[in-house]
Amino acid sequence: MSKHVTVWIDHKEARIFHIDPYTIDEATVLAPLHNIHHKHPVGPEGPHEHPEDAQRFYQEVARAVDGSEEVLVVGPSSAKHEWVEYVHKHDRALEPKIVGVETVDHPTDRQLVAYAKKYFVKSDRMA
Repeated sequence: MSKHVTVWIDHKEARIFHIDPYTIDEATVLAPLHNIHHKHPVGPEGPHEHPEDAQRFYQEVARAVDGSEEVLVVGPSSAKHEWVEYVHKHDRALEPKIVGVETVDHPTDRQLVAYAKKYFVKSDRMA
C-alpha cells in the first residue's frame, strides 16, 4: 500500500488517492443510493436511508485505506468528521494514521493531488 493516502469524502462518495512519488492510484467508494420516496430523518450519520448504510460506507472507505502509513481526510461537509468518528469507534488501528482533516470544497482530481502532495511534503518535513 501507499505511504500517503488522501480521502476526499462527502455523503455521496469517497475518492481515495494513493500517492507515491511516481504513481497515483485512485479509487472511488460510492455511498448507498438514497430513495427519496422514504422519509427517514437525517441522523448524525448524515442523510442516509438507514444508519447501517453509513456504517457500511464508512467501513468500505476504511478498508480502502488499509495498510497506509498516513491518511489526509478532506471534504466539503461533515462527512469527513463522521468518517473520522467512525474510525475512532470501529477501527482503532487506523486512527493514529490520520494526520489531518481539512475542509476542501470540490476540487478536480489534479487539484486534489497537488494539494495532498504539498500537504504531505510539509508533513514529512515536520516528522
